[in-house]
Amino acid sequence: MIPARRNNLFSKWFAKYMRYRMHTAFNRVVVMPFTPKPGHSVLLLCNHFSWWDGFFGNYLAYYHLKRKLYIMMQHDHLEKRMLFNLFGGFSIEKGTREMLKSLHYAADLLNTPENLVVVFPQGELVSNHSTEIIIEKGIERLIKHIKGPCQIVYSCTLIDYFESLKPSAFIHLFDCGVAGEIPFTELVQNIDSFHKQALKNQVNVEH
Repeated sequence: MIPARRNNLFSKWFAKYMRYRMHTAFNRVVVMPFTPKPGHSVLLLCNHFSWWDGFFGNYLAYYHLKRKLYIMMQHDHLEKRMLFNLFGGFSIEKGTREMLKSLHYAADLLNTPENLVVVFPQGELVSNHSTEIIIEKGIERLIKHIKGPCQIVYSCTLIDYFESLKPSAFIHLFDCGVAGEIPFTELVQNIDSFHKQALKNQVNVEH
């Protein structure tokens, strides 16, 4: 497992740079209204459909949820992009003993209220048009090891073009509750229900 070597100076620079990149690549990035719980860390579970997903998480952490970003990345992906290690990237290698170490490491980060950990619970890239969110069991293990107050948030990013040549990203956020206060089966059902509702709501977004 590769732990994060987060550098505050580099992280702030990277957040500003990626916000600039996003606003040049997208027509709009719209975040639906959401207020994080004071005094809680944030486990940010994101749908995973594109190259941009980690950067959406970075954008949310700095400019909306106001937390220090950490992000769980596949081991081989992080090895090829070790610069991300300085921005909070740490590795997970599914199907190995090191996987449990990574999950415990993420849980430890979430014991600190100012931290936010981005995880892609689907475990792989899935089409943005998918109507079902399948959460891998590793998320349950992660949540069980969180000791401090931690708000679980699901982020559903959906893409539309409408009248523009550039895509617009609409980020729907859902408060899943506090770690340890909701059964995992209920959490999974609630996320799937919210994802379906976000797809319905997307039909009526302003453009």
